[in-house]
Amino acid sequence: MSAAHAKLTMLIASGALVMAFACKGKNESYGTDTARAATATKDTTAAATTAPAAGGLTDANIAAILDAANESDSAFGSMAVKKGKSVDVKQFGRLMMGEHHALRQQGQQLVKKLNVTPVLPTNFELPDKQRSAMSDLEKKSGTDFDKAYIDHEVDYHQQVLETATKALGAAQNQELKDLIQKAAPVIQKHLDRAKEIQKKLSTTA
Repeated sequence: MSAAHAKLTMLIASGALVMAFACKGKNESYGTDTARAATATKDTTAAATTAPAAGGLTDANIAAILDAANESDSAFGSMAVKKGKSVDVKQFGRLMMGEHHALRQQGQQLVKKLNVTPVLPTNFELPDKQRSAMSDLEKKSGTDFDKAYIDHEVDYHQQVLETATKALGAAQNQELKDLIQKAAPVIQKHLDRAKEIQKKLSTTA
C-alpha cells in the first residue's frame, strides 16, 4: 500500500487492527539483485510497497488498514457532534472529524503518488466491529452516549497507537514509515484528550 495510506492511519484503530497485523501471509523475496538495483525506478518503487513484510502484511495492507481506521473514526466523530450532550464531547467529535479526515487525505495522496492499490488483509474485522459499536451508540443518548463514546475513543486510540508501532516495523517504503511517524503524535494527542474527557465525565456522574 502507499506510504500515504499507512501514515494516516497510523492510526488506526480498534482491536481489529491489531488482529489484522497477526494475520498470516506468505513471505516472499523482494526479487533478484537486478530488481533491487533498480529501486529508483517507478515500477520498482511500486513493487517494493506491495512486497510482503516480515509479519505477513504488505504496505498496501497497512495503507488500507489505516485508511479504514481514519474513515471510521471520522464517522464516529460526526455522530458525537450530533448526539453528544457535553460541550467537551461535541468538540472532541469535531476534532476527530477534521484531523482523521486530514490524515486520510494524506494517506490517499501518498498512495496515488506511489501508484499502489490499498488492499485489506484477510480476516480484517475492523469494519464489522466498528459497525457494531456504532449501532450500540445509536441506541444511547445524553450522558449515557457521552460516556460510551469517550470510552470507545480511549480504547480505539490505544489500539491505533499499537497498530502504528506494528506498522512502522512492517512497512517497507520509507515514505510510508515517515508518514506513520508524523501521524503518531496526532493519535497520542487524541488519546490524551479522550482520557481527560473520560476522567471529567466520571467525576460528574
